[in-house]
Amino acid sequence: MRTDMRLTLAALMLTGTMALRAEEEKTVPVTPATDAEFVMKAASGGMFEVESSKIAKTSASSADVKKFAEMMIVDHEKANKELMTAAKTAGLEVPTAISEPHQRVLNGLKSAKSTEFDTGFIKAQIAAHEEAVALFMGASKSLKDPGLKAFATQTLPTLKEHLDAVRRLNTPNQK
Repeated sequence: MRTDMRLTLAALMLTGTMALRAEEEKTVPVTPATDAEFVMKAASGGMFEVESSKIAKTSASSADVKKFAEMMIVDHEKANKELMTAAKTAGLEVPTAISEPHQRVLNGLKSAKSTEFDTGFIKAQIAAHEEAVALFMGASKSLKDPGLKAFATQTLPTLKEHLDAVRRLNTPNQK
């Protein structure tokens, strides 16, 4: 029964991560079509980072994963506030709920435990940060609003650092 639960959990985590990647690949072009699209996707990603990391602080078994989660909460709460300010100045509304693909992954993380949680969280973070880096790279070159463009440009190095950090968590023997 324990093996069945592990297999189910592993499949759920993999499915959730793949669903997020597949959905984001369809909807997150490297260059966002509009400033509003960037705000929508960046806000959902930022909220996902904070919420999934809050879960990790209590559910992760690895101290390194918990430390990474703490960094995600601090950095992404700051970025979320900066996005809200830039969007408001640009006259754009910021969504208050995360996207459906992000919510599916969150739901999978909420039901995960121990080392299965750590693996799923790391994979979800890699996928989310790969998508965020692509989104912010495109936005830093193409957005029309100068405040949003500056936000994307200034936030991009932090997202790249996060991606590098979570990839190191995924390969612990290469620290």
